[in-house]
Amino acid sequence: MSPIGRWTAALACAAAVSIGFAAEERAMNAETCLVYTGSYSDAKDEGIQVFGLDLSSGALTRVGGASGAGNPSFLAIHPSKKFIYAACEAGKTGSVAAFGLDEKGVPTLLNMQPSEGSGPCFVAVDKAGKNVLAANYGSGSVACIPIGDDGKLAPPSSSVQHKGGSVVKGRQEGPHAHSINLDAANRFAFAADLGLDKILVYKFDSAKGTLTPNDPPATDVPPGSGPRHFAFHPSGKYAYACGEMAMTVIVFAYDADKGVLKEMQVLGTLPEGAERKGTSTAETQVSPDGRHVYVSNRGHNTVAVFDVDPSTGKLTAAGHCPTGGKTPRNFGIDPSGRFLIAANQDSNNVVVFKIDAKTGMPSPAGHEVSVPKPVCVKFLMK
Repeated sequence: MSPIGRWTAALACAAAVSIGFAAEERAMNAETCLVYTGSYSDAKDEGIQVFGLDLSSGALTRVGGASGAGNPSFLAIHPSKKFIYAACEAGKTGSVAAFGLDEKGVPTLLNMQPSEGSGPCFVAVDKAGKNVLAANYGSGSVACIPIGDDGKLAPPSSSVQHKGGSVVKGRQEGPHAHSINLDAANRFAFAADLGLDKILVYKFDSAKGTLTPNDPPATDVPPGSGPRHFAFHPSGKYAYACGEMAMTVIVFAYDADKGVLKEMQVLGTLPEGAERKGTSTAETQVSPDGRHVYVSNRGHNTVAVFDVDPSTGKLTAAGHCPTGGKTPRNFGIDPSGRFLIAANQDSNNVVVFKIDAKTGMPSPAGHEVSVPKPVCVKFLMK
């Protein structure tokens, strides 16, 4: 090839690479990530706030908010990305609120239905988008609430009252359902009950909106653990629950055919020698790539990071990241796995952390926003 020919080929190659990078950048910029925060607030205030997340820098930009529901604490987004649901802890009896999302992702209240108990603290939408499942901490019960085609909620179709208690006086003299989650197949629901020291398992029928006790109906955790939040590994083979009172993370093997959990490991979430008084765990999440598990420590005001053994699902402690505020009630990991966002309830701030792709350790991204009494963080990719 002549020098001119080689030069022309090099230019063409450089142009192709440039076009490729530009296309990749446009694709990333075209993908919008919204961040929703739930909080303890009056119905007249914007208890749900919406922010845009810059997926390159981690910066948050406020998009809007929604009022109309008291204490819209924990949130769940519909798989259609058109609706969002909130557990509303206001009043003597609990409720769940439905919101429609406009083209910008800003919610507007559609309607509300009873949660069939007091103190609802957790909601989840089933994989088919037909029902909201709610966990009532105060009454220790769970419920299934059907969703209409318009996103509005119908009256509850099923509810179950938990019974019993456990060993810690004042905290476990009765049931306290703290979360309810579904497996990947949408066949079984798992309710972590702090008061019973059990993960109760239900057969779930999405079409009928029913919850039926599985056989066996529950998996016990160590007495005094106080199981709170629960998360599956992306492989579907393992699950993790935090012990709110014992400051632990509990590791389970999961039999997806039978809906059965088997405890494999229990680890502490605080550094060795750390003060236990005034501490409690809150959120449990698994990274999208399945390589790390994260648990928030209230009082210690950190997120504990654990490495996952891919062959067993067991954990190894990797370190702790301060959350930049007080009482990290909740946190979320964006779907890309690049950022962790912590909701610090008692310092009224939501703080962004960049996750190291190799180690899984979060570090401050240099961005935070002010949110009164933030309780929950959820993500929506548009």
